[in-house]
Amino acid sequence: MNEIAPVVEATTIKNAKFLQLVFVDINGVPKGMEIPASRYEEAVSDGIAFDGSSIAGFQGIEDSDLVFKADPSTYAEVPWEGIARVYGYIYKGDKPYWADPRGILKRVLDELAKEGYSAYVGPEPEFYLFKKNGTWELDIPDHGGYFDLVTLDKARNLKREIALYMPALGLVPELLHHEVGRAQHEIDFRFSEALKTADNIVSFKYLVKAIAELHGYHATFMPKPVYGFPGNGMHLHINLSTGGENVFMGEDGLSETALHFIAGILKHAKALTAITNPTVNSYKRLVPGYEAPVYISWGYSNRSALIRVPTFWGKSARIEYRCPDPSANPYLALAAILKAGLDGIKKGLEPEAYVETNVYEMSEEERKSLSIETLPENLGEALDALKKDKAVQEALGSAYKNFITYKENEWESYLTYLEAKNLPVETKKVTEWELERYFYI
Repeated sequence: MNEIAPVVEATTIKNAKFLQLVFVDINGVPKGMEIPASRYEEAVSDGIAFDGSSIAGFQGIEDSDLVFKADPSTYAEVPWEGIARVYGYIYKGDKPYWADPRGILKRVLDELAKEGYSAYVGPEPEFYLFKKNGTWELDIPDHGGYFDLVTLDKARNLKREIALYMPALGLVPELLHHEVGRAQHEIDFRFSEALKTADNIVSFKYLVKAIAELHGYHATFMPKPVYGFPGNGMHLHINLSTGGENVFMGEDGLSETALHFIAGILKHAKALTAITNPTVNSYKRLVPGYEAPVYISWGYSNRSALIRVPTFWGKSARIEYRCPDPSANPYLALAAILKAGLDGIKKGLEPEAYVETNVYEMSEEERKSLSIETLPENLGEALDALKKDKAVQEALGSAYKNFITYKENEWESYLTYLEAKNLPVETKKVTEWELERYFYI
């Protein structure tokens, strides 16, 4: 991949005087710069140079001159800011920059395309709304639960406002509801091609945080902001198509291609968690007793399984991968998942660990008899699994070294904190270290 061509010609900026050039760092956190709107065509054709030495996961100061090239297909005007924004790709000289998360996903999608497939993904990112009172004693603004309405859902008008703004950023809202946790919410938006979905996840999180802040709330996508409360997940609905036809669709359920894809994900599930659940806090969510999956298994309509096959078959045949959370960099997460599934297709793998009963209620012996293994219990274990998995490493390409180094430093920092506080590694309590590091980003 020597060139990433713009999908469409640059569109005319109508109202905005300034343009945000947006990319993400290794954590999926939006970064960028603003330019006068008059430089838009330059940003598309030649790119805008910047110093990437201080961007998490990018190169060091000795080799930091990078170029942002705008992708005009992502141009949108931000109504409440009075500016425009556009996503793009990062270049090093005249070549795509190997640590650019959006470029990494594009490379995997190109590989998928060579096999005749395109990928479609629908995400379900969950979030909490808090009022912060000056300490980490978080003020929860409502007492609602799953699908509660009216007085129990204090954020109903805020969610509607978010949904009304979503089309301006290219997202189509489909369902708004209160989640299980107090002050926990979900707004689902329409599935799309994988690259656009990754862009949409970044846009959605930005939008939710911005509108919440305008109303005096803090929106957090932190996987487990409060101990004892349900965590924030980001289930991913995935299928592949060829020539516009859903290849996951079988005569009576899923096709053989879909089953091979499932088998690939199950085979690489432990390593995948380092990317789909990339924070210390992610593993406070992946515990028994809540809806988050712990056991590596699959089944039709089984919400205790890692991979669930929804009962809506036919043209909407798909799988639901249930362990990812919103702290994941969406570009890296989708790249790794699709690479794992493609590995299953290429090798003709058959999925094991099929189960239609509640996995949490099984004995250890029952799970063992069904070849059901367990996801890593912490970030350290997940990183160890990633170090042993060449296929998932290949999804990250040359950025693998940066990723593993960055995340190992994160894990070591947490261990140092635990030692200073005389806390065990197994603690499931949400620590101050996690709140300071993850609550806002």
